[in-house]
Amino acid sequence: MDTKFHSFKEFYPFYLKEHSEVVCRTLHFIGTFLGIIFLVTVLAVFNNKWWALASPLWGYAFGFIGHYFFEHNQPATFKNPFYSFASDLLMFAQLLTGKIKFRG
Repeated sequence: MDTKFHSFKEFYPFYLKEHSEVVCRTLHFIGTFLGIIFLVTVLAVFNNKWWALASPLWGYAFGFIGHYFFEHNQPATFKNPFYSFASDLLMFAQLLTGKIKFRG
């Protein structure tokens, strides 16, 4: 499988395919949601920028569980970290708005 992508537009369909299992998508959604809540809380309530750096760990923890135990594939983060992070945020927004469904 070719993992060289020349644009985000080219990468995102691959990302969605790698997240087609409903539990994996749901875990990604939960992890991203918790990461956003954590980020807002540490910045707004505690005003701690250093703890804010830990916010992506929520998404990665839930996402890795989804990949290893349900999707049975390797997270795209390892080969395409920036596109993968942007795709996770876009998938979260599209799941939240109903543009895409939890079941792929």
